[in-house]
Amino acid sequence: MSYKNKIYLENHNNFFDEIIKNKRLEISNIINQLIEEYKLTDVTDIGTTNDDEFESSNLIIKNLKKIKEYKSISDQLITSKGFIKSLNKSITSNFTENEFYDYSSDLIISNATIEHVGSFDNQKKMIENIIKLTKKVFVISTPNKFYPLEFHTKIPFLHWLPDHYFRKILKIFGYKDLSEERNLNLLSKSQFVKILKKLNFKNYKFKYINLFFLKSNIILIGLK
Repeated sequence: MSYKNKIYLENHNNFFDEIIKNKRLEISNIINQLIEEYKLTDVTDIGTTNDDEFESSNLIIKNLKKIKEYKSISDQLITSKGFIKSLNKSITSNFTENEFYDYSSDLIISNATIEHVGSFDNQKKMIENIIKLTKKVFVISTPNKFYPLEFHTKIPFLHWLPDHYFRKILKIFGYKDLSEERNLNLLSKSQFVKILKKLNFKNYKFKYINLFFLKSNIILIGLK
C-alpha cells in the first residue's frame, strides 16, 4: 500500500494482519505463476511502503521468484536497498517520457493502492499510467467492495450503502480520514471494467482471493 498504514488501517492487530498476510501470499503465488508463464524478469512495484511494522507490509514483492531487477514508484520516499531505483511520485501524476522509460518493466504490480488514490478519474489515471509502464503483464489487486467486511475500518456492510451515506456515517464514527474519497474509494469488478472500457484496453482477466468462501480481493491481470 502506498500510503501510511496508520491512517488507512483502523483497529489493526496481529489477528487481522495474519489474515492479510495469508491473502497476500495467495496473490504472490498467482503472480509467480504469471512470471513463469510469461518469462518475466523485472518488476516495478506501484505503491511501495516504508512501513514495515507488520509482516504483511510489502509482502507480495518480497515473495516474487525469478525476478532479477526490482523498481519502485511510491508517494513515499523508499530507502530499501532491494530496489535498483525508486521514484518518489504519485502514480496518478503525469509522467515524463524518461520516467516511463526508466521505470517500465516486464511486470508492473500494485496491491492495496488503487482504493487510496481518490476519485474515479484518479483511479483511471493510475491504470492508464500502469498500462504505459507495462512491457508484458500488470497486476492490480484491491479489496472487493462487495465483500461483507470493509477491511480498513473492520466494519461490516456499512460500505454497501451509497457512498455519501457511507462517508457521513464513517465521519460520525470518528473515521474522518477514511470518510474522505481522497483516502478511501473502494472498487468492484464493474468499476474496473468501466475504467478499462474508457481506456480502450481489452486484453485483461480477473482472478479472486476468497475469505470464508466469498470473494474478498479482486485481482486485475492485464496483458500487453
